[in-house]
Amino acid sequence: MKHRIYIVFILLGILLFPQHQYGQVDFNQKPNDDLGDVDDQFQELFFEALKQKGIENYDRSAEALLKCIELDNSQSVLYFELGKNYIQLKNFGAAEDALKTAVNKQADNEWYLGTLYDLYVQQNDQDKAIKTLKELVSYYPAYKEELVGLYISTKKYNDALKLLDELDVELGISGTRDYMRNQIYAATGRKKDQIKNLEKRVDNNPDNEANYLALIYRYSENNENEKAFETAKELLKTNPDSQLAHLALYKFYLEKNEAEKAIESMKIVIQSSQIKPEAKLKVLSDFIGFVGKNPQYESVLVEATTLAGDTKNAKSFIEIAQYYLTKGDSNKALEFYEQALALESDNFGVLRNILLLHIDLMQYEVAVTKCKSTLEKYPSMPIVYLINGVALNKLKRANEALSVLETGLDFIIDDSKMEIDFYNQMSIAYTLLNNESKAKAFSDKAKQLETSN
Repeated sequence: MKHRIYIVFILLGILLFPQHQYGQVDFNQKPNDDLGDVDDQFQELFFEALKQKGIENYDRSAEALLKCIELDNSQSVLYFELGKNYIQLKNFGAAEDALKTAVNKQADNEWYLGTLYDLYVQQNDQDKAIKTLKELVSYYPAYKEELVGLYISTKKYNDALKLLDELDVELGISGTRDYMRNQIYAATGRKKDQIKNLEKRVDNNPDNEANYLALIYRYSENNENEKAFETAKELLKTNPDSQLAHLALYKFYLEKNEAEKAIESMKIVIQSSQIKPEAKLKVLSDFIGFVGKNPQYESVLVEATTLAGDTKNAKSFIEIAQYYLTKGDSNKALEFYEQALALESDNFGVLRNILLLHIDLMQYEVAVTKCKSTLEKYPSMPIVYLINGVALNKLKRANEALSVLETGLDFIIDDSKMEIDFYNQMSIAYTLLNNESKAKAFSDKAKQLETSN
């Protein structure tokens, strides 16, 4: 349990032997009865119990404690230590009896109640665990959150929500408790209650940005987009400097075709130091889709990537490159792929697309040079040999093309389409060398493979 601290022997000594007795004893005088012998025997047995427990002889420790109890059964700590020994011995019934006796003798002891609660949890006796934890909470309110967790695990959701409400009033809103609350709403499907709770928070604390954002998210999740939009606008009205408000507003403006407002919000999000790069990427991705349908805003997209700051990672550049590919602008696509590769030099997919774009743009010398360096890093990638072969054929360097293509063929595994491309390029190379018979042989191989597939 999180609030308990082990008590060392000194404290046990205080519990067992109250200090006010010390002044009443003359240690130079011989006892006139057997009480001194009893005290000595008690101490000896008790410390023997602790010693045996320390070396994990729990049965002997329990025996010593039982003898202590025969001498003096008023000390609650004896039953507590006895209960812990029984737990180690897997004698859970006896452990429960001993711990309950300890609790009866000292009802407000955090350790006694806590250990009894742990025993019930270990035995999966949830009803007794709840009862014991409620007793613990009555003395130590810090355990209320733990009680909420137990209520949730036993599906006592109304009790859990009631206790969460109490804690929110007492301590203020907490991320941990909100997580518990959302667990309950998700398990019960009580979305309306969840939204009412957030609406109440906004009304009670209109300056708290987080409350608005949580409410916007839940409205959107519940397909109440108009309410989400109005809440986002209200947040901006209450909090004019809120950058997070624009994280919601840009999306609503896009959906309503309010392009200028969407662009304004998008720029604020992209340049914000408060908003995580992952969220900025989502905004950029959405805006790319918007520009695809509204190409007149393409210049804004380029400007956005310049403003992106910490959002400048490979993913954003790849998405923009793909946008330009769909528009048929290979030069722009190549530009953004190269920016992506500068950030992720080991991204083979990006590198492959760059090589293909060099072919598409008839930049054959560049393609050959880059293929050479790429093969040094990726010597078993057949697509690179193929691109290299195509570029060399275009440059009329047929012998080099054949050498590269023959090497690359060995790396093809279960890819008939690529194999066909290799044979066609080898046919082209032999045609360039005026070797018509071999050119036809590889052309026929390609056709035969196409037919069989």
